[in-house]
Amino acid sequence: MKGDVRTLSVSSSIFLYGATSPSGHLTGIIDDDDDEGKKEHVIQHEKIRPYTRKWEPEVMDTITELDLIVKRKDFGVRRSCDVVHNVPAVFFSTAGYTGNLFHEFNDGILPLYITSQHLNKKVVFVILEYHNWWITKYRDILSQLSDFPVIDFNGDKRIHCFPEAIVGLRIHDDLTIDSSLMENNKTLGDFRDLLDRAYWPRIRGLLKEEEREGQLNMAKSTFSPSSRTRRKAVKKPKLVIISRNGSRAISNEDKLVKTAKSIGFSVEVLKPVRTTELAKVYKVLNSSDVMVGVHGAALTHFLFMRPGSVFIQVIPIGTDWAAETYYAEPSRMLGLRYIGYKILPKESSLYDDYEKNDPILSDPSSLNKKGWDFTKKIYLDRQIVRLNLRRFRKRLLRAYNYSIARKNKLRHHQLQ
Repeated sequence: MKGDVRTLSVSSSIFLYGATSPSGHLTGIIDDDDDEGKKEHVIQHEKIRPYTRKWEPEVMDTITELDLIVKRKDFGVRRSCDVVHNVPAVFFSTAGYTGNLFHEFNDGILPLYITSQHLNKKVVFVILEYHNWWITKYRDILSQLSDFPVIDFNGDKRIHCFPEAIVGLRIHDDLTIDSSLMENNKTLGDFRDLLDRAYWPRIRGLLKEEEREGQLNMAKSTFSPSSRTRRKAVKKPKLVIISRNGSRAISNEDKLVKTAKSIGFSVEVLKPVRTTELAKVYKVLNSSDVMVGVHGAALTHFLFMRPGSVFIQVIPIGTDWAAETYYAEPSRMLGLRYIGYKILPKESSLYDDYEKNDPILSDPSSLNKKGWDFTKKIYLDRQIVRLNLRRFRKRLLRAYNYSIARKNKLRHHQLQ
């Protein structure tokens, strides 16, 4: 909407005054009642729920519906502006599946980048179903997309006036940016560069805190020959395990840690929860060489890994399509070295619940055809993974050898 754009949150409406058709004439006039009960000429009236998952009516029904109303310039009384902005606005909702990391990035943050990055931070974000925790969680990213404070559409009853408004967000595909649809051919790698800019100021602060703690510990220790040897040793590749509780957890995670260490990895187990500061997660994964995790929303953190790193996704029974679509394909697009590990029936807790010739184990695709609700109930909510570590070790060895070769190559370039 371009021109004289005004909000009226009490009626969930956005008005555009003085618009004309491409031919220069006002067309498609219909009668409508304004809030004072008077008839005004309305050129166009549309309704929109500004959330990206238009193909899911159940979740779309939970999103506030906005009225977009285009009126003739010379008809009706316009409400006066309480706040005048000289940059465009982007309206979107943080309801729906917000609270799930995959959906927060897939349905919100990435589409917000796609929709607004070309405005070079000269844009105001107007949010429906505003959540303070969401603003706090994504403040660093929002600061890289806009120079202006966020507006709570439902909570701020003032009339805001803009020269332009984009209502709703554009989405390309799951955790994906289609560069052919982007101004300046922006890619998923460009989005990750934005994450770098967003989180590094905070990460530098965290590193300084660690450095101070390290200096204190160093002062308490002695400079033994063994300590000097350790400092000169080649740094081990770092492997991060994204740990889960409950469904799709790895029941023998402790043995997985031991196996990875025996190969030569430095291992860190990460258990992110909804309240975990994203900058801290970014710091861990940005410095990692390999990330291992079972299919689930937390694997969205692959976006925090450096291109060229290794991403190993453990794929439970019945989740092949989702694992490939939601994480494998986008991770390759980001430039990660992707390794999928499809578990065998004996590596699933479902093996103890069903006969081995039951379709749930022998033909998951036939069960998935019954719909997502069935897939979720059986394969996502009721499955625990027990890795065959002799089998999984082969993937770890492949990741280790690749990481060592990559480190040596980088070191060789640095020495030249």
